[in-house]
Amino acid sequence: MRLKSTFLSLTFALGIVLASVPRTRAASAGIKMTTFGTMPDGTTVNLYTLTNRSGMQVSITNYGGRIVSLLVPDRNGKMGDVVLGFDDLAGYLGPNPYFGALIGRYGNRIGNARFTLDGKEYQLAANDGPNSLHGGLVGFDKKVWTAKDLGGNHPSLQLTYVSADGEENYPGRLTTHVVYTLDDSNQLKIDYSATTNKDTVLNLTNHSYFNLSGEGSGDILKTFMVINASHYTPIDEHLIPTGEIASVEGTPLDFRKSTPIGDRINADFEQLKLAKGYDHDFVLDRPEGSHGLIVAARAVDHDSGRALEVLTTQPGIQLYTGNFLDGSVHGRGGHAYGFRNAFCLETQHFPDSPNKPDFPTTELKPGQTFHETTVFKFSIVH
Repeated sequence: MRLKSTFLSLTFALGIVLASVPRTRAASAGIKMTTFGTMPDGTTVNLYTLTNRSGMQVSITNYGGRIVSLLVPDRNGKMGDVVLGFDDLAGYLGPNPYFGALIGRYGNRIGNARFTLDGKEYQLAANDGPNSLHGGLVGFDKKVWTAKDLGGNHPSLQLTYVSADGEENYPGRLTTHVVYTLDDSNQLKIDYSATTNKDTVLNLTNHSYFNLSGEGSGDILKTFMVINASHYTPIDEHLIPTGEIASVEGTPLDFRKSTPIGDRINADFEQLKLAKGYDHDFVLDRPEGSHGLIVAARAVDHDSGRALEVLTTQPGIQLYTGNFLDGSVHGRGGHAYGFRNAFCLETQHFPDSPNKPDFPTTELKPGQTFHETTVFKFSIVH
């Protein structure tokens, strides 16, 4: 399904002026590798810190391809970490809700933990009630990836993982490359590509938890949000899409104009009650026939002046507002991550697409190459 966009011409109607990010320091661009910890089997896990010439830094571990830290300046040039995470590998090996993770084989939920492909039913691990979530029990977020510094004009890190045929009961030997590139305009680009030797299904995304005021600073209800979507995929009581493509018009899911996340999050609306807040897939308003980068969403924290723009080639984006964070997980610096202390903007294909033939397909066949791109672009508002 392709929807023509009248939204892009509105420039998201934020009513603010975006300015270029001030260069707060003279920085030497590049990648620095340090040891992050050791897996139970003795495998060494590393941390790769990408720094651009503006001083922005992103740290990524090859355990699960996770974005561990993302330092960006506020309007006064003060650097702050805007993603939730842990100080070391041990935190990620313990219970956590996919902080910063690279998600696969299938991001989001597959209903009843099963799908049929080429006439064969595949039973998956039910790790989210009756559903399979984020690739199963041991998804891509729990694998040690092979890392490579690609060099070039901007720091660029490639992670590679080969998933065996039958891993988590998904068919096909899948080779996945994910490239993280940080440019001097404070844009973090994530390029995903994958090939298979058998028909399979695939949905890759990044699961960073953002708080533009800084991780550990409290809830995100005052963050202003815009989402380039006139429609969304309603969910049932198990958070699985019903198959309907519904209009956001007149609902609390209408973010076509800049709106604080907290304004309607507790509204008397069934979809919000089912998800305990926002945990919904939005159908992006993409020009018909286009597969290029479009602006999918923009978030603004007026207290710090930080703005995040998300661009993607994907057909959907999931807004999740940390509804299951309860303070039991302590992250960087011992910060307790409480209810709605972060939001996620997961660019993706739609949840449960293998069981919804009217949704854009997530099938990948031998000879085809899966390729999607997402950009997290940071700037300053005044």
